[in-house]
Order: sequence, then C-alpha cells, then structure tokens
Amino acid sequence: MEKKQSGFSFKRSAESFQDNVQRAGPAAGASYTLIGAIVLLGGIGYAVDQWRGTAPWGLFVGLILGLTVGFYELAKVVWHR
Repeated sequence: MEKKQSGFSFKRSAESFQDNVQRAGPAAGASYTLIGAIVLLGGIGYAVDQWRGTAPWGLFVGLILGLTVGFYELAKVVWHR
C-alpha cells in the first residue's frame, strides 16, 4: 500500500525557506549597505558641522554622499543579474 503524501512537509518547507534566504542575500546586504552608508557618512558630516561650525552643510554633503554610495552598491547588486 502506498503512503499518500500530506500537503505539508517540514523538510520541503525548510528547503524552500533556505532557498529564498540564499536568493535574497545579496539584495539584503546591499540594502544594509545603503542604510549604513547614509548613517555613517551623515554622522561624519554632522560631526564636521559640530567641529567646524558649518551647520548644516557637512550633514547635507554627508547625506548626499551616503545616498550616492549606497545606491551605487544597490545598483551593482540589482543589475549584476
């Protein structure tokens, strides 16, 4: 007598989850790079403003540089495929 396979399988579910995580890895890493670049370079710009008294120009330049670097890295991942 053949055993009929039920609709849910932990093994298939785990394999599917692992496959999705592996495919999403580069995009997730690029998104973290985008956020990190904005925060880091924006923070450096803010620190320069506090040190030199040039507010808000250091912060503005830092944020623009962070966006540029972050989106460049994101574009490399997306268009690499």
